[in-house]
Amino acid sequence: MRSFLLMLFLALSVPSLQAQIGGAAVYPFLQFSPSARISALGGNLITVRDDDVNLAYANPALLNSRMHHALSFSHNLYLAGIQSGYVAYGHYLKKQDITLHGGVQYVSYGTFDATDEIGTVTGDFKAAEYAITLGAGKQLYERLAVGANLKFITSQLESYHSVGLAGDLGVTFIDTSRRFTASLVMRNIGGQLSAYRTGNREKIPYDLQVGLSHRLRYLPFRFSIIYHHLHRWNITYDDPNAVEPTLFLGEAPKESRFNMVVDNLFRHFIFSGEFLFGRNEPLRLRFGYNHLLRQELSVDNFRSLSGFTFGVGLKINRFRIDYGRGIYHLAGGINHFTLSTNLSEFSNKRLLDTGNPN
Repeated sequence: MRSFLLMLFLALSVPSLQAQIGGAAVYPFLQFSPSARISALGGNLITVRDDDVNLAYANPALLNSRMHHALSFSHNLYLAGIQSGYVAYGHYLKKQDITLHGGVQYVSYGTFDATDEIGTVTGDFKAAEYAITLGAGKQLYERLAVGANLKFITSQLESYHSVGLAGDLGVTFIDTSRRFTASLVMRNIGGQLSAYRTGNREKIPYDLQVGLSHRLRYLPFRFSIIYHHLHRWNITYDDPNAVEPTLFLGEAPKESRFNMVVDNLFRHFIFSGEFLFGRNEPLRLRFGYNHLLRQELSVDNFRSLSGFTFGVGLKINRFRIDYGRGIYHLAGGINHFTLSTNLSEFSNKRLLDTGNPN
């Protein structure tokens, strides 16, 4: 408990920004979901501690011995031809009782036309960003685990290049008897080592998050709730181009203060659930809801499922295949795919133990 309170004090000591979160920082790809499972659960998950090595990307305190030799490949198809992915591997050091992981995140924004000041095409250019993540996690006590990540970031946008360094700190409380988990995470602590333009260093997307998960005792279902941007209250977007409706010979109707507060409050939350079927959970069904995405990406006067996510996971032999779908806009959404396995499954010793070469 003392470790948890110390972590919270340090997190709240980081200076907060009053600017809106959109466009306020560089390297926004650091907030992308690393796997299809996480995309299906609202785009973020910091409170589930199992054998999924991708979970350590957002919260290194989730690292544990079940991730030993875990290997995962993810690829995400975004709108407008943008593609991203994440490759992760986990390794457990038995003597030190520490679990390590490494990952490479990439995003390609595609090819763009290069034009002069009057719009004449003079060629083309590409834009891409990468982040190499190294992390470690350790269970200090029966119910308390901690972890840390270090991320080396490089960004190439046409002729502009930037390098950055970021870190994550996480602490997780585990109560196996009650099937309850709670986490506190400081994500993306750091900054640019070199800026796109000399003398113009910009901030990176720091985020303080807290969350909980609970698996029901008599139903194969686990729900999770995450509260993000704990260090900043107002995360609404004031669109300068928005036109307020007016009444004939009267003033424009104004939204009540209560509705504005409630809307801003729920923008901090991500709700998700996961059905876990079978003895070894060969089938998993998932869904999530991100109110911030819905409010920022929905279109006025048009109904849509913006902000909702869903997906499925299948265990086939030694491989787990996951698919996640995020509905971002009326124009479309994202399709995320992940292929995971554990290299220990292919060892000769494991095959002899199971007596099944397949």
